[in-house]
Amino acid sequence: MAVNHPFVYHLIRPEGDYFATEQWTDEYTFNGQPAVLTYWHRPMHAIANEFTAAGFRIAVVSEPPPAPGAREAFPDLVTSPSGYILCFLFFVLEAA
Repeated sequence: MAVNHPFVYHLIRPEGDYFATEQWTDEYTFNGQPAVLTYWHRPMHAIANEFTAAGFRIAVVSEPPPAPGAREAFPDLVTSPSGYILCFLFFVLEAA
């Protein structure tokens, strides 16, 4: 399972409340076609609580590094010394 990293919400919507569960949308263009994507921000504890409430055990949480060349392609986003950018969290879930 992959979800947007909860910290991304703070970067994109600095006026937002990290600890609130909030819906937000962004507009994109894919192959020349406009699209509106809807997201639901949840803080990390709310994500974990929902998984366990649904009967899963979290076996692994991973914050993967960006693809090779990401720092060169997106220098304003990949600014940490490690070259990491917090975009996604990957969870390995097991039925409890």
